[in-house]
Amino acid sequence: MEDRQIRSHQRVAEVGEVFTAEREVNAMLDLVKQETERIDSRFLEPACGNGNFLVEILRRKLEVIRRQYQKQTSELELQTTIALSSIYGVDIMKDNVEECCQRLFDIVCSWYSEVHPQQKSPSQKLMDVWSYILHRNILWGDALTLREPVGADATAIEKNSAQPITFSEWSFIRDMVIRKDFHLAALVQAQSASVPFVKNDQGNEVFLPPEPIREYRPILYMKIPTYYDTKQ
Repeated sequence: MEDRQIRSHQRVAEVGEVFTAEREVNAMLDLVKQETERIDSRFLEPACGNGNFLVEILRRKLEVIRRQYQKQTSELELQTTIALSSIYGVDIMKDNVEECCQRLFDIVCSWYSEVHPQQKSPSQKLMDVWSYILHRNILWGDALTLREPVGADATAIEKNSAQPITFSEWSFIRDMVIRKDFHLAALVQAQSASVPFVKNDQGNEVFLPPEPIREYRPILYMKIPTYYDTKQ
């Protein structure tokens, strides 16, 4: 499926679905090659399809992690989690979202087994962390309305009452993580504002995000699924 550019002509006609071929994906990502190889650099694909761009971004990040941390298991696991947490996607087709999550999950688990052949596979606890993050970061939504999808026959009131797309930002301080939730609409609005950047301590301009709709206390990243499942 990854090499096919369309699923069906009907889907092309209804939602304009055409997947980007691998050659074009790599050519476009090479334009920002330095960012794709920065482990914590965040990427959002607003029409992610089944994940062709996000898969390649993940592979590039994993190669950096392999080179730097292959012999440090705990650090490798942490950096891999940071890499996954930096990848975001939205798609209007629910089956695309499910397939994208599964592709990313399968790739990271297979890669882990390759760099740690003696362990064969990640621990169940670590896989649960990765799965939780992916299902918070790869979302079913309409990137045009910035809300969850509604049926084509929905009324104007129903469309306006659709839930906003909400992403989680994961900020790591060593093996501790802070989760902040944001409405995608607020992030887009903040980026289009006249002064969206501020100077950090190094004098570089950084994006100033809006206030989160919710912020959680710092926890150990390996506790992500069990802690947040009790807080929803």
